Amino acid sequence: MTNVDVGSDGFIVDAGLVAKAFALTEADVQKLMKSGGMTSRCEKGVDEDEGRWRLTFFHQDRALRLTLDGSGQILSQSTFNAPRRNAGTK
Repeated sequence: MTNVDVGSDGFIVDAGLVAKAFALTEADVQKLMKSGGMTSRCEKGVDEDEGRWRLTFFHQDRALRLTLDGSGQILSQSTFNAPRRNAGTK
């Protein structure tokens, strides 16, 4: 698998990519995603960003942001401090 695959139900992100960004193991990422300890947001580009997607993963007070093209190719990647999010916050 490449880092991000595009499936019929959306994007499939390699847990290793997310784990590295948060200094976790792949197993930790999978457990946190299932328990709600890590959340994500997917945004579709509009206007000049048409055809691009932004995926953001949140864990504790950090975030990983991936900007992708429509085929799942990573155009940019960044990590940054982010306010803690409450479970259920979108």
